[in-house]
Parts: sequence; structure tokens; C-alpha cells
Amino acid sequence: MEALGNLGRSQLLLIATGVAILGYVYTIFSNPLRRIPGPWYTLWTYTIFKYKVVTGQRPQWVHSLHEKYGPVVRITPNEVSIQDVNAVLRMYQIKGEFLKSHFYKDLIPDVQSVFSTTDVNYHRHQRRLLASEMSESGLAHHMDTVETKVRMAIENMAEEMEQRGATDVYRWSLYMATDVIGELSFGSSFRMLETKEENQYVKDLKMIGFAGGLRSTFPFLMKVHRYITLPVLSTGMLIRERMRGYATQSLGRHYKLVEEQGRNAKPTLLSKLYRATEDDHDTLPFEDLLQNAMAYIAAGSDTTTNTLTYLIWTVCKRPDVKAKLVAELSTLPDGFTDHDLKKLPYLEMVVQETLRLYAAAPSGLPRVVPQGGATLTGHFIPGGYTVSAQAYSMHRIPSVYPEPEKYDPSRWANPTRAMKDAFVPFGGGSRICIGLHLAKMELRLATARFFTRFPNATTSYLDGFTDKDMEPVMFFLMSPKGQRCLINAR
Repeated sequence: MEALGNLGRSQLLLIATGVAILGYVYTIFSNPLRRIPGPWYTLWTYTIFKYKVVTGQRPQWVHSLHEKYGPVVRITPNEVSIQDVNAVLRMYQIKGEFLKSHFYKDLIPDVQSVFSTTDVNYHRHQRRLLASEMSESGLAHHMDTVETKVRMAIENMAEEMEQRGATDVYRWSLYMATDVIGELSFGSSFRMLETKEENQYVKDLKMIGFAGGLRSTFPFLMKVHRYITLPVLSTGMLIRERMRGYATQSLGRHYKLVEEQGRNAKPTLLSKLYRATEDDHDTLPFEDLLQNAMAYIAAGSDTTTNTLTYLIWTVCKRPDVKAKLVAELSTLPDGFTDHDLKKLPYLEMVVQETLRLYAAAPSGLPRVVPQGGATLTGHFIPGGYTVSAQAYSMHRIPSVYPEPEKYDPSRWANPTRAMKDAFVPFGGGSRICIGLHLAKMELRLATARFFTRFPNATTSYLDGFTDKDMEPVMFFLMSPKGQRCLINAR
């Protein structure tokens, strides 16, 4: 009898296993994305996708799938990547029918900011409070501050070149961008350019992309981590807590300035948000202000840092490009400002081409297909599924950008409509990066100041620096693998 009982239990186990397998197979083959081109495993599992995300390879991997399967490719059982201009214009249109996916809540959990929120009304309210100061006209009031920080960075580079024989432009670009966003947002900077020290704050900024990738890829593990310590995730959690502390300290410094200076306190990029926390007619919880401050610190530092680093490195490796740029910069008047730089066509082309080839945010920006579904590039995708387009692939469409891997600023001399529409380094539509005008101002000023001061700059091979140090690692943001970029001025 016991043997029969054991046999019965074995049969039940086999039957249960078989039912589970059949149920899984049915789920897979009933998935409406099964007809979307893509490797077989992306219909069955998220494993490969998640591995590519946490190892900083998602953009290159997704792009390789586009090269093999075409402009529409399935990358997970519920997400499709798009590499088509017309489809992307629809996905990221101003009307915003394709809402941000849950990815953003996983990237920045528990709270929301103008960057992470999936709530349309909340985003409109926040953006309305932030947009005027971040517009081109609003930034005119902050131009002197940006100019001062740029000059300090260039002087620090010159000093390091004199003492060391080369300068690390990645380091000084990070310090510059950090101090700019600090002073513009909170009325006082982080004083990175003054202290010249790689403190814990700088180390955290360098790791923030990796930490965010872990959170967004393994949201369930983040909940488990509250009860069971997971060593790898501990680092990400600590970084987030310290970033929260940096933002709290920065807000504290601002309130102290306002308390001391009253109405004479200089305006900041967050001024309207500050006032909204006290205005009975437009209340904003302090936690929301804090989260926007954290978003500004992260987004305003890494993005500009990495783009500027790749710009200087690439131009230094291209004597023809550098010669044209230096010649144009030599026409500038003494005491030039950003107003003068906006008139320089080749400088603008250099910035555009760098943003194309080295987009600071190269990964896909996920959106949820609206109810009723959508047909994109000939493929119907049901409502509720996720679609995304990544700058890395959009900027490498051969029919739009011939020889897409070639760094060629002159391609922007007469850009086609398709080139403009496919150009998405700052995203698109109503959720386009609110800091794009500030980023471009910093890039123009820093590029002009660097190459007028160091017209003969070349890449350095001091301390074993090679091009391998500049191989991009791509989490949500792109950064050089070696987290350094050595340049000398001969």
C-alpha cells in the first residue's frame, strides 16, 4: 500500500509538472508578440535582456538585433524595440498617448519626480513650475555662473597639465557639471572645482547608473532586500540613500541663503518649486521637492560630463575636425559669451555629432501602448505592451545617417528632415529632457574655452591610458569604461 501511495504521489507530481509546462507553453504561444521578429528566447524569458542591462550592454545588444531582424524587434516577452522615424514620432508625440512604463518607477522607486512620474497631470504641473527657468531665456540669468564654473575647470586642467603632463578631462568635466547644477539649483555649489577632491559624493555619481540599472531590472529583489540583505543590492541602496542626503543638505543650504538674504537671494532653477511648497494655491509636498532635487543632481551631472568628455576626446583624435573648429573659434571676440557661440555653425555641428554618436542616455525609453493597440512599422502591438526606441539605434540608421559609425560633424551642415526627426539624445515629445538647453550651453562654453586655451591638444598615453578606457559602458547612461580621459596640450 505504501508503495502504491508513493507511486500515486509520483504520478501526481508528473501530472502537475506536465500541466505547468503545458500552461507555460500555451502562455508563450498565445503571446501576441510571437509574430514580432526577434530571437526565439526573447519570447520565453527575460534572462538575456536582464543580463545585458546589468552588464551595461543593452544598447549594443538591442542594436545588434535590429541589424539582424529589422526596425521592429522583440526584446522581451512583453517589450518591442522600434528603429523607425515615423513610428518613434508617434510613440513620443506631444499628446503623450504612449505613457511612460513602470520602468521609471522601478528606476526611482517609492516616490515620483518630473523625470520618473507616469502620471500625466502630475508631470504637467511639475514641468510648468520648472520649464521657465530651464528655457533659453530663463537660463540667460544664469550664464555668468556657468561661465565661471567653465573657466575654473579649464584653469584646473591647465594646472594639472603643467604638473602631470596631461589632464583628466573626465574628472574636471564631472566636477564642473556638478558645481553648475548645484549652484543653479540650490544657490551654492558642491565646491568640487575648489576642493579638487574625489570624495564619496563623486564616487556615488560614478556608480549611480549601475545602481539605477539594478533597481529597474530587479524590482522584486529590492523588496526582498528589505528583509534579507543582498550584498550587490546593498551598494545601490546605500548610494540612493546618500544621494537623498546630498539633496537634503543642498536644500538646507538654499533655505539658509534665503533666510539670510531674503528677496535679494538669487533665483535658482528650482525657485518656483521652492515657492510652491509654501503657496496655499499651488502646494507641493517637500518630499516632491526633494525628489526633483535628487533628479537634478544626477541628471545634471553625469549627462553633460560624459558628452563633453567624448567630444573633447574625439575632436583631439581627429586633426581635420579640430583644425576647422579651432579656426572658427579664432574668429570670436575677446570676452565672448554663449550668445556669440550660438552663431558658430561648425561648433554647433560638433556638438550635434557628439550627441548623435555618444548620446548620454543611449538606452530605450519605454512607453506603454495605449488601449486598443497600435500598428507601428507594419506590426500590430496590443494595448498594455511596452515599446521603446533607443537613441543608440535611432542615431545609426544607415539610410538617415550614411556611414553611421563615422564621426562627421559636416553631416549637419544641411540636415534632412529625417535626420532631425531621428535625432533623440534628449528623448522626445512632452517628456523631452527639461535640461537640454542648459546641457547645450555648458557644452558650447566648455568646448570653446577648452580649444581656445589648448588648440594643440591631443590624446595622452600617460599612466597606460588607451582608447580602451573610452569604450562605452551603457547602463541607463553612457560613460567611459575607464572613467578617465587623459589629454595633453603639447
